[in-house]
Amino acid sequence: MAIRFPTAPDTATFEDLEVALPALTTFLAQHERLVVLTGAGCSTDSGIPAYRDADGTWRQRRPVQYQDFVSDPHWRRRYWARSLRGFPLMAGATPNAAHRRLVELAGEGRIELLITQNVDGLHQRAGSEDVVELHGSIHRVVCLECGAVSDRADMQARLEADNPGHRGVSTEIRPDGDADLGDADLDDFAVPECTRCAGMLKPDVVFFGESVPKARVERCYAALERADALLVLGSSLMVYSGFRFPRRMAELGKPMASVTRGRTRADDLLDLRLRVGVVELFEAWSP
Repeated sequence: MAIRFPTAPDTATFEDLEVALPALTTFLAQHERLVVLTGAGCSTDSGIPAYRDADGTWRQRRPVQYQDFVSDPHWRRRYWARSLRGFPLMAGATPNAAHRRLVELAGEGRIELLITQNVDGLHQRAGSEDVVELHGSIHRVVCLECGAVSDRADMQARLEADNPGHRGVSTEIRPDGDADLGDADLDDFAVPECTRCAGMLKPDVVFFGESVPKARVERCYAALERADALLVLGSSLMVYSGFRFPRRMAELGKPMASVTRGRTRADDLLDLRLRVGVVELFEAWSP
């Protein structure tokens, strides 16, 4: 007998993999065209840490804020010094079963749009082509003066060449290519400038305290209008930039499902909650 999903807030919740798996396949069978929104839980099995735990609370200190970065040389030095040590983890990460299965679903014509809150580029590395990087990409660097975009790997080479004394230090790796430096002295850390105009360089990501570009959001909203349902994978939705999409789907009266180990900000809006690991679920799924 087919699993029936009640209307939120009478949400169907499953925490056991053996029940969650048929619930997901039934949800997918009932809704042909999906908008998929992914968060950190899609990438933790690839070795990239998450900002929040299963309860949606911060694991570590908040990252550098946008206004601090653009206004204070101390914070720019601190950001790039941390990134110098943390970026190799991001550069070497490989896609997992969740990334690969989403490529297959797109190939079957099931995905209207793939939206990711992650900046790691793993969806594209797995083969996904139509991806909205809501928060940008850690693999690009942008000049805030002339707008030139360059490869983050080139920035890494410049950082290493200009700061030989800051390489090879053992640190705790943090989310999004960051690393914990503790109370390291960074007064001598050299931050490269734009090779075109000597302007300020920033990773091409949306910092905390910075807004997601309007055009990205509008493209996502348009996809929600066309889609049959929203599937959220590995996101607590605690940040408004992601939460806005379940809220819009609720306004449209369309169904939503979430796969994540813990609670989400949209729990009272969802039709289906699968409180299991994203990769765990996709590894067990044999379509």
